[in-house]
Amino acid sequence: MEREQLADFLRSRREAVRPADVGLPEGPRRRTAGLRREEVAMLAGMSVDYVVRLEQGRSSQPSAQLLGALARALRLSEDERAHLFHLAGHRAPPADGVARLARAGLVRMLDLLGDTPALVLSDLGELLAQNRTAFLLNGDPARFSGDRRYLVYRWFTDPEARAAAPPEDREELTRRIVADLRATAGRRSGDPTVTGLVERLRAASAEFRRLWAEHEVAVRRADRKTLLHPRVGRLVMDCETLVTPDQGQQLLVLTPADVETRERLDLLRVLGIQEFPTGATDTPTR
Repeated sequence: MEREQLADFLRSRREAVRPADVGLPEGPRRRTAGLRREEVAMLAGMSVDYVVRLEQGRSSQPSAQLLGALARALRLSEDERAHLFHLAGHRAPPADGVARLARAGLVRMLDLLGDTPALVLSDLGELLAQNRTAFLLNGDPARFSGDRRYLVYRWFTDPEARAAAPPEDREELTRRIVADLRATAGRRSGDPTVTGLVERLRAASAEFRRLWAEHEVAVRRADRKTLLHPRVGRLVMDCETLVTPDQGQQLLVLTPADVETRERLDLLRVLGIQEFPTGATDTPTR
């Protein structure tokens, strides 16, 4: 572990990320254009004290999981992520082993959408980037690692993943999630990332095995969803999905479907200014 070089690298990358790049407000009292340490800590799901010690070269060796979270929080490229792992004394995992980087153009669109919740997802449903309003809806994606990065895996292995969906909608949502994964598996036939995920899901969930055997296929495009948010209650959202030419990433834009939802989103943004949420709703955005 090269502590001094790691410290310098983390400081420089933190200072290079604009708050808007990660969905945070610029604020009137910033002394630099980059992120504050407490913001990096929040985005990476670790303590501010540990971020300080990393930047001062006083930390213990960070785990691969923590490095992956930092790479996400700091929007590192694949080369930068590999360098981060090297400085910390770890072998860098394959590019898809931690997270794929959201396309720069899609990230800029998140900023342009302003108060409209928007997210960048991989074709397997991994959250790669989101703007501030989507952050208030979804919480922090960096808290997930391994297969739990994918909503489809959490949906079938963690009961809390379905909490944001009304009970009457869950059966249809479950079928849609499986049908969308089937479409991705067909498009990426033979890809070990996809086939491995499917096999692990089949081993973990009898419900998934039953639905997978039915061979339903459907790509998610436009949709209307009802979300149960723990802070502001029921939200009815229209969802539009824009897909990159290689179909590897998606820009999901959520707009309120009625006046009540619009008012509740406005309230959520006000609450977010007062205090960032520490929990997460695990919103079923796919």
